[in-house]
Amino acid sequence: MSEAKFDETTDKIVAIDLDDKSVVRRSVEVEHERKVAMYDLLDMNRFRPVGDFKGPFKVRLGIEDGKRLVFKIDDEDDTNLTNVVMPLSPFRRIVRDYFQICESYYDAIKKLSPSQIETIDMARRGLHNEGADVLVDALKDKIDIDKATSRRLFTLVCVLHIRG
Repeated sequence: MSEAKFDETTDKIVAIDLDDKSVVRRSVEVEHERKVAMYDLLDMNRFRPVGDFKGPFKVRLGIEDGKRLVFKIDDEDDTNLTNVVMPLSPFRRIVRDYFQICESYYDAIKKLSPSQIETIDMARRGLHNEGADVLVDALKDKIDIDKATSRRLFTLVCVLHIRG
């Protein structure tokens, strides 16, 4: 995350799409998380590719060859401005751990006490924050984003990891 100020009119994502052709199915819970993350992301975000690019931006997020995370960044007229590609390896452990804690959380909602659910949810949020930090670090020198945007994008990175 850069210390530079964001321009609210241009330094933002106005459309987000997931290249999820390889995803066969999603659970109801995961689909809900995807929808919420996309809605919240479009409602408010700070996003600026490093370089001489003018937004607002349309972003297609996908996984290439099972090994790389790709941000395809276009302008509002659908002209490709840049593609940011990074290895998925820094995300594998955190995504796996995040999925495990989410499963525990969804199970807990059905049968545990509110205090037990809260404990699991705190761990889930902690892992989510850690994943958002990993994303910020991986995007350093490529894309400037704020913390809320990194959290929402991390949710979408997790959704892309789901296979049928």
